[in-house]
Amino acid sequence: MFEFDQYLGFISFLTILTIGFWLMIFLLTFVIPYWLIGALREYLKYGRNKGTVEDKQTK
Repeated sequence: MFEFDQYLGFISFLTILTIGFWLMIFLLTFVIPYWLIGALREYLKYGRNKGTVEDKQTK
């Protein structure tokens, strides 16, 4: 069937595959939406204060 080194290789392959799967799920469900929402908030905050910032710079 399997020799011991093949068994260790198979177990390490499954471990790496599982870690990659859960990392992808974590990134897609938490990190990327958090980053996009934060970027959108900053963009909206800058856009709302854009007129006052430009007025202060010209004075």
